[in-house]
Amino acid sequence: MATYSLTTPLTSEDTKQLKAGDTVLLNGTIFTARDAAHSRLVKLIEEGKELPFDLEGSVIYFVGPTPPKPGDPIGSAGPTTSYRMDSFSPTMLKNGSKGMIGKGGRSQEVKEACVAYDGIYFGATGGAGALLGKQIKSAEVIAYPELGPEAVRKITVEDFPVTVVNDTQGNDLYQMGREEYEVKA
Repeated sequence: MATYSLTTPLTSEDTKQLKAGDTVLLNGTIFTARDAAHSRLVKLIEEGKELPFDLEGSVIYFVGPTPPKPGDPIGSAGPTTSYRMDSFSPTMLKNGSKGMIGKGGRSQEVKEACVAYDGIYFGATGGAGALLGKQIKSAEVIAYPELGPEAVRKITVEDFPVTVVNDTQGNDLYQMGREEYEVKA
């Protein structure tokens, strides 16, 4: 398992080198969106309308951050459970997104979409939202402000620590971990 430092937007060349279990320090611009925002974004895609940000090479963080303390760009920013985005993620990947950040396992359809479209599902450490928030250097609501914490934000990150859970080869870190420690009969 290796450690990489990558800057967004990501390319297929970036994602194809990553393997489940690798550590990545992300830099650059990423976008936040949870299930309500994903539903709206996918509807725009289906209707052929313009999105509030360019999906090409994008990384989307499944987070609803807390309000910032004075002088901070954002509050605690821990990952939300990713399966709620499973019905939307294949469409997002098909239309150019390259990465997703959340916590927990993903559906078979999402794993297959990662393979088909050179996508990566990154895991962020749940319960470490305050620490993750410190790696966010700027944050700006760019769509759906009425969703409050779940509005789409454009955020700038420096050395944002994530782990590759699902890679472009169909590997699943959670499954690999279970297999490694299963008792063989």
